[in-house]
Amino acid sequence: MEIKQRQFSYRDDASIPPFPDQGPVSVMDASCGLCAKGAAWIARNDRNQEFRIIPLQSKLGEALASHYGLDPANPSSWLFLENGTAYTSLDAFVRVGERLGGVWKTLRILMILPKPLRDRMYSVVARNRYKFFGRTDLCSTQDPELRKRLLL
Repeated sequence: MEIKQRQFSYRDDASIPPFPDQGPVSVMDASCGLCAKGAAWIARNDRNQEFRIIPLQSKLGEALASHYGLDPANPSSWLFLENGTAYTSLDAFVRVGERLGGVWKTLRILMILPKPLRDRMYSVVARNRYKFFGRTDLCSTQDPELRKRLLL
């Protein structure tokens, strides 16, 4: 889902610390095993090394989530910023795939599903992500490709 705010609106929000926002930015739950796998997937497939990953539990992650109306204490979605525009849920996943290119562009096929169904599917996984995928600490990852993309 695209969040309806003007591009780069967070730059005018005094509660958001300045950060290097050139290129795509993904704000992800650093305690979620699925999110950690997603961050590693991005790092492995980001040939241009342009993605930045921000843990939701960081000051910056919390501020960005709040700016876009997401609850950082109970994340039911992730936040993806591309060219200053915010996306969430399965739409964010598809946008990441398009940005990574190659075979990942085929994720676009998910867009044929009706929006309510896409949102419901994402919601079921998001609500059960700890049960299905466990917990982790994204910030303590030893993966060098992932570490260089983390904005802590």
